[in-house]
Amino acid sequence: MKKEKVSYSLSWYTFHGRKVIHARREVPYEVTLASRLVLDELMYTWNKNHLESLINEAIDQGDRDRFVELSERYKPYTYE
Repeated sequence: MKKEKVSYSLSWYTFHGRKVIHARREVPYEVTLASRLVLDELMYTWNKNHLESLINEAIDQGDRDRFVELSERYKPYTYE
């Protein structure tokens, strides 16, 4: 197993008027990348589902202008 390099960043915090230094371990790049990808996927899915529900609502209400507007916003989600 490879050894990981660990780096720390020091942050100054005040504690009742006294300065205290806390060492903070940095998050590995792989964890940051994976979490960003998961969040991107969640936001993509939520936005797509939300637009679909708004489009369905516009269809149910017979609001053609709203439907056309939402359909234009939904177009990027159809290129999967």
